[in-house]
Amino acid sequence: MSLLDVRSISKSFRGLKAVADASLEVPQGGIVALIGPNGAGKTTTLEMIETLRSIDSGSVILDGIDVSREPQKVKRLIGVQLQSSSFFDKLTLTELLLLFGELYSRQVDPIKLLQEVELKEKAKSYVAELSGGQKQRFSIAAALVNDPVLLFLDEPTTGLDPQARRHLWGVIKRIRSEGKTIVLTTHYMEEAEELCDRVAIMDRGTIIANAPPQQLVNTLVSNGFTKDRIERLANLEDVFLSLTGHSLREE
Repeated sequence: MSLLDVRSISKSFRGLKAVADASLEVPQGGIVALIGPNGAGKTTTLEMIETLRSIDSGSVILDGIDVSREPQKVKRLIGVQLQSSSFFDKLTLTELLLLFGELYSRQVDPIKLLQEVELKEKAKSYVAELSGGQKQRFSIAAALVNDPVLLFLDEPTTGLDPQARRHLWGVIKRIRSEGKTIVLTTHYMEEAEELCDRVAIMDRGTIIANAPPQQLVNTLVSNGFTKDRIERLANLEDVFLSLTGHSLREE
């Protein structure tokens, strides 16, 4: 069953098509990655789904609600990861979550939300005092304030070291296991393979492939693709983690 149904949406800016007849289905309870080169139209597509931009043509149906016709209803159903620079720097993590709850007219339990992303011990800290990984995890906690049915994560592990990145993968998997549906963007192909049930590949404004990661790989191989060199049994990240350990290091 699809929670999100994007049907042939398009968007133009000054005569240039940023998105052209893009379609996407996101199943209930799944994790879907939207990947593609810079300028492929990913951001514009997500902004239309999130009600941040109008849709020129086509439609987006989220949990049975038409995004264009009832954007306020849709906003209460989604959570969008914010960048850390968007947070007030004079409020603690607890105070920020309470404030966001007020914006949604919801009473929230900030400690429970922080525990969800393994930041309970930082409840009285300020965002500026957090490490990169902690900031990313807090941005996810903020996106969960309204208990969304669909969570959007925009390159959630960019700039993180290997330990922090893999730790955040665990947080995302746990959130999904609790019934959330997730759409994420990433430039890390390993991340898309590790986390996602389906990967949608976007290029030149349209989605050109949408399938489980292994199915996409199998299709490529069956079409005769071969690599110039044999894949190594380990890579530099494996060496790094083997020598420094997998455990997360945070102050």
